[in-house]
Amino acid sequence: MKPRLPLLAPLLSFVLLALAAPAARADIYKCTGGDGHVTYSNVPTKDCKKLMLDPVNATPAPRSAAKTPTPTTFPRVDDNAQKARDNDRRRILESELAAEQKNLEQARGELAQQEAVRSGDERNYQRVLDRLQPYKDKAALHERNLEAIRKEISNLR
Repeated sequence: MKPRLPLLAPLLSFVLLALAAPAARADIYKCTGGDGHVTYSNVPTKDCKKLMLDPVNATPAPRSAAKTPTPTTFPRVDDNAQKARDNDRRRILESELAAEQKNLEQARGELAQQEAVRSGDERNYQRVLDRLQPYKDKAALHERNLEAIRKEISNLR
Protein backbone atom coordinates (compact mmCIF):
# COMPACT_ATOMS: atom_id res chain seq x y z
CA MET A 1 0.00 0.00 0.00
CA LYS A 2 1.33 3.45 -0.94
CA PRO A 3 1.65 6.08 1.78
CA ARG A 4 -0.61 9.14 1.49
CA LEU A 5 2.24 11.57 2.02
CA PRO A 6 1.72 13.53 -1.26
CA LEU A 7 -1.84 14.29 -0.22
CA LEU A 8 -0.94 15.03 3.39
CA ALA A 9 1.97 17.39 2.65
CA PRO A 10 -0.07 20.30 1.15
CA LEU A 11 -2.64 20.05 3.93
CA LEU A 12 0.03 20.03 6.63
CA SER A 13 1.85 23.01 5.09
CA PHE A 14 -1.42 24.97 4.89
CA VAL A 15 -2.17 24.30 8.57
CA LEU A 16 1.35 25.37 9.60
CA LEU A 17 1.10 28.59 7.58
CA ALA A 18 -2.29 29.39 9.08
CA LEU A 19 -0.96 28.92 12.59
CA ALA A 20 2.15 30.99 11.90
CA ALA A 21 0.27 33.96 10.45
CA PRO A 22 -0.01 36.76 13.01
CA ALA A 23 -3.23 38.62 13.60
CA ALA A 24 -3.72 41.56 11.23
CA ARG A 25 -2.92 44.56 13.39
CA ALA A 26 -0.94 47.69 12.83
CA ASP A 27 -0.24 50.76 14.90
CA ILE A 28 -1.12 54.05 13.24
CA TYR A 29 0.97 57.17 13.75
CA LYS A 30 0.06 60.80 13.03
CA CYS A 31 3.13 62.65 11.81
CA THR A 32 3.34 66.44 11.60
CA GLY A 33 6.12 67.84 9.43
CA GLY A 34 8.02 71.07 10.02
CA ASP A 35 5.73 72.91 7.59
CA GLY A 36 2.60 71.71 9.40
CA HIS A 37 1.79 69.01 6.81
CA VAL A 38 0.07 66.02 8.48
CA THR A 39 0.59 62.47 7.28
CA TYR A 40 -0.44 59.10 8.68
CA SER A 41 1.86 56.11 8.68
CA ASN A 42 2.41 52.72 10.25
CA VAL A 43 6.11 53.52 10.71
CA PRO A 44 6.97 55.90 13.57
CA THR A 45 9.44 58.73 13.10
CA LYS A 46 10.60 61.49 15.47
CA ASP A 47 7.60 63.81 14.84
CA CYS A 48 4.92 61.13 15.16
CA LYS A 49 2.34 60.38 17.82
CA LYS A 50 0.70 56.98 18.16
CA LEU A 51 -3.08 57.12 17.69
CA MET A 52 -5.29 55.14 20.02
CA LEU A 53 -8.09 53.82 17.81
CA ASP A 54 -11.10 51.73 18.68
CA PRO A 55 -10.99 48.23 17.22
CA VAL A 56 -12.84 47.80 13.95
CA ASN A 57 -15.89 45.59 14.13
CA ALA A 58 -16.16 43.50 10.98
CA THR A 59 -19.79 42.58 11.54
CA PRO A 60 -22.41 45.24 10.86
CA ALA A 61 -24.63 46.41 13.67
CA PRO A 62 -28.05 44.72 13.68
CA ARG A 63 -30.92 46.77 12.35
CA SER A 64 -33.53 47.61 14.88
CA ALA A 65 -36.91 46.20 14.03
CA ALA A 66 -38.81 49.07 15.59
CA LYS A 67 -38.99 52.37 13.77
CA THR A 68 -37.91 55.41 15.68
CA PRO A 69 -40.77 57.86 16.11
CA THR A 70 -40.74 61.05 14.06
CA PRO A 71 -39.87 64.07 16.20
CA THR A 72 -42.74 66.45 16.84
CA THR A 73 -40.67 69.36 15.50
CA PHE A 74 -40.17 67.61 12.17
CA PRO A 75 -41.95 69.54 9.39
CA ARG A 76 -45.03 67.83 7.99
CA VAL A 77 -46.34 68.11 4.46
CA ASP A 78 -50.06 68.48 3.95
CA ASP A 79 -51.66 65.34 2.50
CA ASN A 80 -53.01 67.24 -0.52
CA ALA A 81 -49.59 68.75 -1.20
CA GLN A 82 -47.97 65.30 -0.98
CA LYS A 83 -50.55 63.82 -3.34
CA ALA A 84 -49.90 66.65 -5.81
CA ARG A 85 -46.15 65.98 -5.58
CA ASP A 86 -46.69 62.26 -6.10
CA ASN A 87 -48.92 62.94 -9.12
CA ASP A 88 -46.32 65.31 -10.59
CA ARG A 89 -43.62 62.69 -10.09
CA ARG A 90 -45.74 60.00 -11.75
CA ARG A 91 -46.51 62.33 -14.68
CA ILE A 92 -42.81 63.19 -15.11
CA LEU A 93 -41.77 59.52 -14.95
CA GLU A 94 -44.45 58.54 -17.47
CA SER A 95 -43.30 61.25 -19.88
CA GLU A 96 -39.70 60.08 -19.45
CA LEU A 97 -40.86 56.52 -20.08
CA ALA A 98 -42.58 57.55 -23.33
CA ALA A 99 -39.51 59.51 -24.46
CA GLU A 100 -37.21 56.61 -23.62
CA GLN A 101 -39.41 54.16 -25.53
CA LYS A 102 -39.24 56.46 -28.54
CA ASN A 103 -35.44 56.65 -28.20
CA LEU A 104 -35.23 52.85 -27.96
CA GLU A 105 -37.31 52.42 -31.12
CA GLN A 106 -35.08 54.91 -32.92
CA ALA A 107 -31.91 53.15 -31.70
CA ARG A 108 -33.26 49.77 -32.81
CA GLY A 109 -34.12 51.24 -36.22
CA GLU A 110 -30.60 52.62 -36.62
CA LEU A 111 -29.19 49.22 -35.60
CA ALA A 112 -31.38 47.44 -38.15
CA GLN A 113 -30.26 49.86 -40.88
CA GLN A 114 -26.61 49.26 -40.03
CA GLU A 115 -27.09 45.50 -39.91
CA ALA A 116 -28.48 45.60 -43.46
CA VAL A 117 -25.43 47.49 -44.79
CA ARG A 118 -22.39 45.52 -45.91
CA SER A 119 -19.47 47.46 -47.26
CA GLY A 120 -16.74 45.92 -49.40
CA ASP A 121 -13.94 46.47 -46.90
CA GLU A 122 -15.72 44.38 -44.23
CA ARG A 123 -14.76 40.95 -45.45
CA ASN A 124 -13.69 40.13 -41.94
CA TYR A 125 -16.83 39.60 -39.83
CA GLN A 126 -15.13 41.15 -36.79
CA ARG A 127 -15.11 44.50 -38.59
CA VAL A 128 -18.87 44.24 -39.02
CA LEU A 129 -19.26 43.47 -35.34
CA ASP A 130 -17.01 46.39 -34.38
CA ARG A 131 -19.04 48.75 -36.55
CA LEU A 132 -22.35 47.53 -35.08
CA GLN A 133 -21.24 47.56 -31.42
CA PRO A 134 -21.95 51.28 -30.74
CA TYR A 135 -25.48 50.84 -32.11
CA LYS A 136 -26.02 47.77 -29.92
CA ASP A 137 -24.66 49.65 -26.89
CA LYS A 138 -27.02 52.56 -27.52
CA ALA A 139 -30.04 50.24 -27.74
CA ALA A 140 -28.95 48.40 -24.57
CA LEU A 141 -28.60 51.73 -22.74
CA HIS A 142 -32.16 52.71 -23.63
CA GLU A 143 -33.41 49.28 -22.52
CA ARG A 144 -31.69 49.71 -19.13
CA ASN A 145 -33.15 53.21 -18.80
CA LEU A 146 -36.65 51.86 -19.53
CA GLU A 147 -36.19 49.17 -16.91
CA ALA A 148 -35.06 51.74 -14.31
CA ILE A 149 -37.99 54.07 -15.05
CA ARG A 150 -40.48 51.19 -14.83
CA LYS A 151 -38.97 50.21 -11.48
CA GLU A 152 -39.35 53.80 -10.23
CA ILE A 153 -42.98 53.88 -11.36
CA SER A 154 -43.67 50.59 -9.60
CA ASN A 155 -42.22 52.05 -6.36
CA LEU A 156 -44.70 54.92 -6.38
CA ARG A 157 -47.60 54.81 -3.92
